[in-house]
Amino acid sequence: MKSSRWFLIFALFMTCSPKNNAPADPAYFQEIEQWHSQRVTALKGPSGWLNIAGLFWLKPGINTFGSGEDNDLVYPAGFAAEHAGYFLLESGKVKQVVSGDAVVTRAGLPVEELIVFHPDSVNQPLLESGSLQWFVIKRDARYGVRLRDLQSPALESFTGVDHFAIDPIWKVVAQWETTVGRTIPITNVLGQTTEQPSPGTLVFTVNGKELHLDALDEGENELFLIFGDATNAKETYGAGRYLYVSKPDASNLVIVDFNKAQNPPCAFTDFATCPLPPIQNVLIVEIKAGEKNYTHR
Repeated sequence: MKSSRWFLIFALFMTCSPKNNAPADPAYFQEIEQWHSQRVTALKGPSGWLNIAGLFWLKPGINTFGSGEDNDLVYPAGFAAEHAGYFLLESGKVKQVVSGDAVVTRAGLPVEELIVFHPDSVNQPLLESGSLQWFVIKRDARYGVRLRDLQSPALESFTGVDHFAIDPIWKVVAQWETTVGRTIPITNVLGQTTEQPSPGTLVFTVNGKELHLDALDEGENELFLIFGDATNAKETYGAGRYLYVSKPDASNLVIVDFNKAQNPPCAFTDFATCPLPPIQNVLIVEIKAGEKNYTHR
């Protein structure tokens, strides 16, 4: 009788758990802990999301900037000249003109007048003044100035991101189904929807359910997954999470390690333009792995 009960408990556990495709060895746990450590370092770094101090959308024509309250773009007081100059948005290009008494540099060299956004440029120039840095972004038909403060108080108060206990059962093997010429609509937090190429779909099983995630291309070697699940708005961020995985191997298999699921930038700042999970990527199961919601701001 006793052995039968334990068999029933074991069978129930196997039914309610994702398929274990990863060895439970110390090296794996060390790998995930290192990933979390690198994630914290990246968030706190110069290109991380904790130092974002503003996002200013430009109107056509002249947009003044500086620390004075009468500017169109009001920079933090004490860090920039009261009237530092202006941005000129015209014909899909943005030019920055700096006032005579303001000190703005690019790569350590003073800037007086510079094209800071051009549609033909791959990378936009980074401008600096004191602890502030900024550059221009484009989202659909909108142009904005993203501002960083490398001395942001958020950097000092940040202690890390809570995450679920590392569990190898959440490292699953997915079958890759290629799609050719397919796009899927991706909507961001601004309400903008764009069609983005989706090279394929990942098919895997969790809790006995076959699940699908449409992937986006992320350069030469990676795929980008934007997904939601039944933990959202409870243990995890309400608008879903992100996951990067390697492209399929020769057998059309992809390792999907949900222990590396991460919060989108919008969990850390109000000045991000995060893409949201497409409806088909909102999973009906709880993914109790990866980062939990960041609630300390």
